[in-house]
Amino acid sequence: MLEVGIEKLSLKISAPQVSQLLFYLEILHKWNNAYNLTSVRDRDQMVVTHILDSLSIAPLIEGKSLLDAGTGAGLPGIPLAILYPDRHFTLLDSNGKKIRFIFQVKNQLSLKNLTEVQCRLEDYKPKVLFDAITSRALSSLSDMAQKTKHLLKKEGKFYAMKGCLPRQELSMLSKHYKVIGSHKLLVPGIKSDRHLIEIEFYN
Repeated sequence: MLEVGIEKLSLKISAPQVSQLLFYLEILHKWNNAYNLTSVRDRDQMVVTHILDSLSIAPLIEGKSLLDAGTGAGLPGIPLAILYPDRHFTLLDSNGKKIRFIFQVKNQLSLKNLTEVQCRLEDYKPKVLFDAITSRALSSLSDMAQKTKHLLKKEGKFYAMKGCLPRQELSMLSKHYKVIGSHKLLVPGIKSDRHLIEIEFYN
């Protein structure tokens, strides 16, 4: 099921990377029973809702250093880190059990390009600012922008994963943010609307 979905997304992924994705899925399914990491319980549904949905943005994101804000169980950060071993992903969440889960995944999959951080977004002070920020679960775009503006490089990009096109949220962004792309995502197995909003930040 995963391999078919990857093929439909037209992504080039090696056999070892597919194995890593499947192993991550198994760990997530196992830990979820005890720690309630995600509301999705069915393994096949996890493939679609979590793995394929995360990978659907892969051709659209740029930057060498990326922050996954409010990563939860590592989505989309872990699938993207597996796909792009030459980029570095920092996965941030305030929930301790989710960060411990990500630490476990990182070690078991030997993901050298991944760093996990337990912190609130507004309190996080990295030594080096990020090229881009991804978000799959945060609230409104304006709220996200306010909480992450101190984390992006000048002209850095924010990639917000949304369902329906959030026209009202887009209209509420401040003048420091420019919407440079709205991409309709076609995720195999998901019939509802999915969009990636690409926003550039001007300091």
